[in-house]
Formats: sequence, structure tokens, C-alpha cells
Amino acid sequence: MSTMDKTAGLARITVAYIIALFAGGASLHVFEFGTLLDIFLADLIATVVIFLFSRGYSNSSFYDAYWSVIPPFIALYWLAVGTGSSPPLRELLVLGLILYWATRLTLNWAIHWEGMHHEDWRYRLLRERAPNMALLTDFFGIHLFPTLQVFAGMLPVYAVYVLGERPLNWLDLLAAAVIAGAVTLQWVADRQLQRFLATRQEGEQLQTGLWAWSRHPNYFGELGFWFGLFLFGLAAYPSGWYWEAIGFVLMLLMFLTASIPMMEKRSLERRPNYQQVIDSTSMLIPLPPTRNR
Repeated sequence: MSTMDKTAGLARITVAYIIALFAGGASLHVFEFGTLLDIFLADLIATVVIFLFSRGYSNSSFYDAYWSVIPPFIALYWLAVGTGSSPPLRELLVLGLILYWATRLTLNWAIHWEGMHHEDWRYRLLRERAPNMALLTDFFGIHLFPTLQVFAGMLPVYAVYVLGERPLNWLDLLAAAVIAGAVTLQWVADRQLQRFLATRQEGEQLQTGLWAWSRHPNYFGELGFWFGLFLFGLAAYPSGWYWEAIGFVLMLLMFLTASIPMMEKRSLERRPNYQQVIDSTSMLIPLPPTRNR
């Protein structure tokens, strides 16, 4: 696929996202159900728009970047309309760190996305499990479910901007350190993976740097980001801890029961020596490598 073809594909996806954001944003001038439900419905409308583009181009990877593109807009909306009493420094920290995370993840997707011919292999696998329900799988499993999951992960941000009542405290500092460290870890893991792929020999496994300590350091960093948001929500509005934690718990369950098992199974099928990596390297939490694990 030429650079021109990839650029044209990215342009199509950009147009789709502009239309989706416009449709969702326009709905905010119609709905009057409150700051939480209004943006939730706008999020759903934008998701439907991306779904229609996915179907029109027969490529559900139109949705890939939605995971990282939409959270900054949700945060900005709550920042604009929120009536909480969180200190400005907390509000700026949350927004800045969300932008840091979103920029890394979106750029990483754009760099590695191959073009309109490419679709995430997991999407095809999900549809193939129930061919007669492919349309429902596409909408509910590939588009709607991640939207709901990310929105749940953003609930602590709602607590910060709309319900925040506590002054800046040590939990804010911990949350900022966790997110900054988690996203930076993802940046480093990305760079290490890129360098490895550029020179990889057939059958060679990446077992250096962060990848020698964790089989999925990028997933560990992703979980760190959502846990950090939970800590910010806890710092601003501790009485809402039970619903602020929903998003992080869902993320953890998704990675442990779906994303990681699917990746591990595929790696075992495609790489004969991958069992050695499993035996010597921690699955998620970075730990010193050992031959006995």
C-alpha cells in the first residue's frame, strides 16, 4: 500500500470523525437530561455514525481510533459545563494527562494502520464465530461495547468536573504520577517494539527492554491510565468511589478475559517458541524475567 493510499484512507477516517463529532455535538443542543446523560447520548450518536462508515467501507477499523479520540471531547464538555468546586490545578492536570494519553495512542494507531485494506484481525475473528449474526456482532461487540466501556472509564472525570468538592490532596499527586508514568511506559514500549519490528528475523521474539519484564507492557500502561483517572475521581469526590471504579474494573476484566487471551492464543499459533516467552516473562505486571516462572 503506497503512502498516498494510506493518506487517502486516513483522510476518509478523519472526515468520518468530523461528521461523528458534529452529529454528537449538535445533539447537545437538543437534549436536556443533564450533563451526564446528554454527553452519553451524544457519544452513542457519534458511535452510530462511525458504525455506518464502517459498514459503508466494509472495514470496522474505522472505529479503532474512537477509543482515544472521544475522551478529550467528553472531558472538555464536562469542564465547560461542570459546576463542581475542584481546584483549577486538578482540572488542568486531568485534561492535560488525558490529552497526553490520547495523543500517544492515536498517533501510534495512525503510524501502524496500514490503510483501507487493513482491518483488525480480532474483528474478523468475532464475526466468524457467528456468521449469521455478523451485523449484530459488528455493532454491539465492536462499536457499542467499547464505547460503553470507555464512557464508564470516564466517570471519574465527571466526578472531577461536575461533582468535585475536595481541595487538592495527595491522591491527586499520586493519580498524576500514575498516569504520567503509565503513558510514558507505553511510549517506551511502542518505541522498543518499532525498533524490533524494523530488524526482526524470522522466528525471533522480542524479549528485551520492557518486553523482557512483561509480555504486554502496553496493556499494563493502559490499565494504569484508567486506574489513574479513578484516583483523580477519588481525590475529588470520594463518596462516589463505587461507581467511579466501574470503568477500571471493566477494563481489567476485558484485558484479563478477552484481549490478552486472544493475543496469547494467536501468538502461540503463529510463533512456535512463544511458550518459552510465557514461561519466562510475566503476563502483565512488569517483573524481573525468570526461567522458572
